[in-house]
Amino acid sequence: MKRKIILVTDGDDIAKKAVEKAAINIGGRCISKSAGNPTPISGEEIAKLIDKALYDPVVVMADDIGNPRQGKGEEALAYLLTNPDIEVLGVIAVASNTEGVKGIEVDFSIDHTGRIVENAVNKNGYETDTKILYGDTVDILNNFSIPLIVGIGDIGKICGVDRYTKGAPLITKALKEIVNRSKAN
Repeated sequence: MKRKIILVTDGDDIAKKAVEKAAINIGGRCISKSAGNPTPISGEEIAKLIDKALYDPVVVMADDIGNPRQGKGEEALAYLLTNPDIEVLGVIAVASNTEGVKGIEVDFSIDHTGRIVENAVNKNGYETDTKILYGDTVDILNNFSIPLIVGIGDIGKICGVDRYTKGAPLITKALKEIVNRSKAN
């Protein structure tokens, strides 16, 4: 049986705390060792940790530390997206101020107020006028068929609203949307 995972394109210390809290909020598991700026372990190592997780969904972080080219985070994403033992339910694409990236088209985004919006958002969680989200760890996603891509601002920050001490409500909502919509399909 394939393991069900959700990928998150962020992994700095603040994002890690928020994602860990959000994974608990949805009844999932978080691979905390995948967090880092950049991602400190390989896709193969992450897959082994996913296999050992007690239950699904498993939330995995990947980060390129602002690198506009393919970095460690995107390499890990590519490995996981092609692993036959893993079912990716969706990706939470995190906006950044990185220049020189193509970006990725989102299905929808969670804005800084927690609303579901049609377009992408920027790093601060404000809706933009396009469906293309720009982030340092998202370009690789264009090479794969992904069931759902949800845009979000800078996890754990987003105008102070998404702090883990406040329950990480925005990243929690994004994860819940992926879980709920994957059950509907």
